[in-house]
Amino acid sequence: MSTPFYVSPQQAMADRAEYARKGIARGRSLVVLQYADGIVFVGENPSRALHKFSEIYDRIGFAAAGKYNEYENLRIGGVRYADLRGYTYDRDDVTARGLANVYAQTLGTIFSSNAEKPYEVELVVAEVGTTPDGDQIYRLPHDGSIVDEHGSVAVGGNAEQISTYLDQRHQDGMTLAEALKLAVQSLSRDTNGSEREIPAERLEVAVLDRTRPQQRKFKRIVGRQLERLLGEDGSAGESEEGAEPDAGSEAESDSGSGSAGE
Repeated sequence: MSTPFYVSPQQAMADRAEYARKGIARGRSLVVLQYADGIVFVGENPSRALHKFSEIYDRIGFAAAGKYNEYENLRIGGVRYADLRGYTYDRDDVTARGLANVYAQTLGTIFSSNAEKPYEVELVVAEVGTTPDGDQIYRLPHDGSIVDEHGSVAVGGNAEQISTYLDQRHQDGMTLAEALKLAVQSLSRDTNGSEREIPAERLEVAVLDRTRPQQRKFKRIVGRQLERLLGEDGSAGESEEGAEPDAGSEAESDSGSGSAGE
């Protein structure tokens, strides 16, 4: 009778974590930054059908890096949770912190289970407040832990280098144009220190804008509006021209379906 192969629990968890990190690292990075009027999501994404960013609820946005099919399942689950809680109780009871806790439990259970592989995803859940002090940004790695972020956060393949770049340059009270330019500059830096140009058509950009009169604060920025913001000196205000219809509800087509991270 052969002796069963033994792997210590510590080694097994380390192997699972390394597996998940390698899968996430193969995807393109994305960044989430606070600016004066809200929170902006920026990522390199050549696809116009598969999105990295989406609306979960009125003031809550979702961003993900890694395997598309896995974080799309999480996005749909988040929309269902938010809709059910808002319908059962009150719309104000749907919060980014509550949603982050639900995602943390799901990711943690999958990561610690020996029955299946860990999810190769890293999530960001953000909620825009009525003032900048009320903004909330939570990062959720593959193991289900929750990290409360302030100012800026990066996830994906080159997240550590990008985060360092953003920490040194991000400031409170930036305009949308300034925050967008900083995000693109951080994403354009390669691991060897060189820079490359990312054209506007390869960018996916969305915002949670606290100044919008609508209850739903999420909108996408595309086309001429995006090109204008990238060409601004940061002093001009934001326009609604070129914005896509809001994403969010599962009933809406292409609403916030995560993005092909590869």
